[in-house]
Order: sequence, then C-alpha cells, then structure tokens
Amino acid sequence: MRTDQIRQGRLSGERSGDLEHFLASMDADRWIARADLLVDMAHLLGLRRQEIIDEAPARALMTVLLDLHDHGLPEEAFDEHFEDVHAGKEAYLIDRVGEDFGGRLHMGRSRNDEVATCIRIRLREEIIALVRSLTDLRATLIDTAAGHTETVMPGFTHLQHAQPTTLAHYLLAYEQAFSRDAARLREAYARVDVSPLGAAAFASTGFPLDRTYTAGLLGFARPAANSMDAVAARDFAIEVLADATVCMTTASRLCEELVLWSTAFFGFVQLDDAYCSSSSIMPQKKNPDVAEIMRAKAGSAAGELAAAVTIVKGLPMSYNRDLQELTPHLWRGVEAARQSIPLLAGMIGSAAFNTERMAAEAGRGFSTATELADVLVRDYGLPFRTAHRIVGRAVRHGSLDLATLEAAAREAAGLSVVELGITQERIDSVLDPRHAVAVRSIIGGPAPAAVAVQIADQKELLSRDVAWAEETDAALSSALEHLILESRRLAA
Repeated sequence: MRTDQIRQGRLSGERSGDLEHFLASMDADRWIARADLLVDMAHLLGLRRQEIIDEAPARALMTVLLDLHDHGLPEEAFDEHFEDVHAGKEAYLIDRVGEDFGGRLHMGRSRNDEVATCIRIRLREEIIALVRSLTDLRATLIDTAAGHTETVMPGFTHLQHAQPTTLAHYLLAYEQAFSRDAARLREAYARVDVSPLGAAAFASTGFPLDRTYTAGLLGFARPAANSMDAVAARDFAIEVLADATVCMTTASRLCEELVLWSTAFFGFVQLDDAYCSSSSIMPQKKNPDVAEIMRAKAGSAAGELAAAVTIVKGLPMSYNRDLQELTPHLWRGVEAARQSIPLLAGMIGSAAFNTERMAAEAGRGFSTATELADVLVRDYGLPFRTAHRIVGRAVRHGSLDLATLEAAAREAAGLSVVELGITQERIDSVLDPRHAVAVRSIIGGPAPAAVAVQIADQKELLSRDVAWAEETDAALSSALEHLILESRRLAA
C-alpha cells in the first residue's frame, strides 16, 4: 500500500518529502478518521441496497471497515505519502481485499463529498459537547448567584466605580451571555445537520444512489439540496467557528475580571490553587495562569476565524483545494472553546469571593450619587438634569453631605435643597449601597427580588438546553448504532 492509487492514472513521477508534507492534511484528518469510517459504511450499505455493488465485495469491504472501526486505523494510513487519510485508508482496503473488491468502494463518491460529510459528522459532536459544557458553566453561575443575591459590590463603567450592584446580578449577566452562545450553537446545529454524501465531486453521480437513505444512516436530518453547494459550502463551519469565538470572547472578559479581582488592589476573589501557578523566583506569588491562558485562547480562536473567512472569501464554485487549509483552523478554534469552558466552570465554582471587601468598596467613588439625584427627582420634584447638575457639583466639591449639597444647589441651580425638605438623615439612607440596590427592582435589576426572577427564568431556559443536548446526542447515537448494526449484518 505504498503507492498512492489516486495518482496512478493521470499523473506520473515521484514527489519529494517536502512536497508530500506540503500537500498532506494528516494532522487535521485525525479529527475525522472515525467519521470517515462511518461514511464508508453508510456509502457501502447504500451501494449494496441499490445493487450497485455485489454481495461478495460488499461483505469483504465491510468486514475490513468494521475491523478498522473496532480497532482504529493503522498508523500507515496517515503516511504523508498519501495526500490525506481517505487515500491512505483506501490503499489499506485494497491491500487487504485486492483492487477488484477494494477499488469498488469509491463508486458514486468523491473525496469532496466524503470530506464534507466527515466534517459535518465531527462538528455535530463538537456542538453537542460544547452546549453541554456551556450548560454546566451556566448552572455553576446560577448556583453561585443564588447564594449571593444580597452580596453588595461595586459595579463599574470605564473600570471606575459607577453604581452598586450585587455579585448575583454580575454573575447572571455572564450567564445571560453564555445562554446566547448555547442558543447560537443550537441554531447552527440545524445547518450543520445536512448530508453532502452523494454529491460526488460537485455534479452528483449517474449511479442511482439513495441519498436520503445514507443521510438517515449517518443521523442527518436530510441530504443537501444542491450537490454543488454540498461540497463547496463551508459557511456552516465558519458559523460554528464564529460562535465558538463569540463564546471565547465572553469567557475572556470574565477571565480578565477574575485576574483583576484576584489582585491585592481589588481583593474580591481568591481563586483555587489548582487554577493558579507560582513564580520560579518570587515565592509569594499566586498567579491566575488558567484565566490568563484562557484570555489568550480567545485571541487564538479569533485568529482562526479570521483565517477561515479569508481562505473562503475568494474561492469560486465549487470545490477548491484551499478548503483543506480551512479545516485545521476550524478544529483549533472549536477546541479552544471545548477545553476552556469546563475549566472556567471549575474556576468559578471553586472561587472564594471576599464579600466584606466587595461591600466595603460598593459605596466608594460616589457610586450612589445617581440614587441621590433620582431621589431629588422622585421625592422633591426637580427635573433630572437639574438634580444631575447639583449632585455633580457637590461631587466636584468632594462631599455629598447636606451642607455641600446645599451649597452646590445654590451655586448650580439657584435653589435650596434644605427648603425642599431634604435632611442629612435622608441623604445618609439614600447613599447606603444596599438602598440603591433594593430600589432597583424592575425587570433585570439587581434587587434581590428581581434577581430571583432572573434565576428562575434562566433555570427554565437552562433545563431546555440540557434536554436538547441529551435528546440530540441520544438520537445521533441511536442512528450510528443502527448504522453499525446494519454494517455487521452485511458483513456476517
């Protein structure tokens, strides 16, 4: 099996090792090797069902395919003497059963539809796994939030103290973002779940294949409607890669804050030692390395997406070999998310939040000034812009006590807040961060009652996503189990 059977007809001459390495796709092909065997089995069952191949070669081929399925492809199938694993595997089959039998498997099929089908099979598995990881992360965020509905902390804009909020409100903001990531992946799954098998090179085939039958064997919802689009399309791959990149971007933002929060400047969180490293020279150091590497992987995922889009953007219909270069970017980008999200869940779940430090910082930087302005509007009838100007002027003078507020009101608006009836006691109650949180009880707000509604709503959405992952995986597993059972029947 040392000869590349695909070159023997039209081409001649030997290639150098450098040229073979340049053209080979073996590293990326390891991702789809198992899927390729499933595609072979489905195609062979389809050939036999339509009586395109006789029983003897079909049985011989299926026996070898099942052996490879049960024990794995030999390393020689990944030899770069072959351009890809598909050629290496075909050579192995021919070596095992002879060309008269082994050379029949490729009837009505091209590597173009074969590869496209393999990528979609593998990508379905990655989507399900990533949705599952996201549901675990979201459950961790929801559970942690439920224990901190009254943990007051500062909220930030421009990384400066802005308004008080709660740790629960903060964590649920990220949970919302990750729930959208799961929704995007679920939507993408429907577009991935289409079978290119039978499209051949791009113009389908004269063999009477039943594409609906083979699509069903592989657990696809349906065959691709247009054979040219079936082999040329990679928008489904770019979409999933984009979804993974968006997910990693959100994860990176959370990691950025965990890095900041774990510093002595903030002191909001202690990350578990398992997610940290120390210094080779500074014995006191506890560095948040997992969060930092995860930030970097978000950049890597974004780079893979940019590369994938750039590869595809200039390609004419239908198949072009450039698409081979896209596939490694897809797997690397998806893998970054698949590795990161479970680690992020563990990092959040094991973190110890310093609630006293958060509470101490909640009211700093005049973070309750907005509520004071709102009270001047709600309770004392001032226009908001006037109240905004008065409070802002008082902050400029360095205090929000009654004397400073009165001076600011006379200076900025020509009125007296004392005459309006405001007292120092009232100001003190308004400036309490817990008060500022409690009055923000409308939908989506940080008040404990509003957060409780958010938690209930997100738990319901989470349960639906968990059910989708379980049901989708079960249906897919059932289809592939049926494929193996039918394959064993043919080989018997």
